[in-house]
Amino acid sequence: MKPKIDTVVQFSGLETGRYEYDYTLDNGFFEGFENEELREGKVNFAVVLEKRERLLMFNFAFEGVVKTVCDRCLGELDVPVSGEETLCVKFSNTETSDKEDVVILPEGEHQIDLAQWMYEYVAVRMPIQKVHEEGQCDPEMLQYISEEHEPSEEDEVRVLGEGETDPRWDALKALKEK
Repeated sequence: MKPKIDTVVQFSGLETGRYEYDYTLDNGFFEGFENEELREGKVNFAVVLEKRERLLMFNFAFEGVVKTVCDRCLGELDVPVSGEETLCVKFSNTETSDKEDVVILPEGEHQIDLAQWMYEYVAVRMPIQKVHEEGQCDPEMLQYISEEHEPSEEDEVRVLGEGETDPRWDALKALKEK
């Protein structure tokens, strides 16, 4: 699904120089991407395009808040995100680039959609561990987590006795010994 915000920059009619664009990414934008952890938020982007003869330089500065799920209590969590990134766009019909901050567009291209890069810049700024501040987690969930739960018969948990090994590992050990 395509994001519900126009992030396409038409550069073919622009003179060499500097151009500024402002975007507000909201829930409609984030819903256009398939990432369960990043579905809602509001992030403001200031994008500066420096158009040169055969090169486009995009400088992104962004700041906002995205909603995600707390890793500890599974409650809703607001995470602030901000950062600055640069994207270089070159034109060539034969050249390719393996650098993540350099994009090669075919000669004659007249526009570029920045949506994917803006989404990735926000996603990369998400912390690895997303938890509420101390004392902000759902107390009922924390109580449930702290209780010891015995496995039920449906859990099919098999505890190995002393000296007993898992038969799946036995097959691998037999291969190693050959």
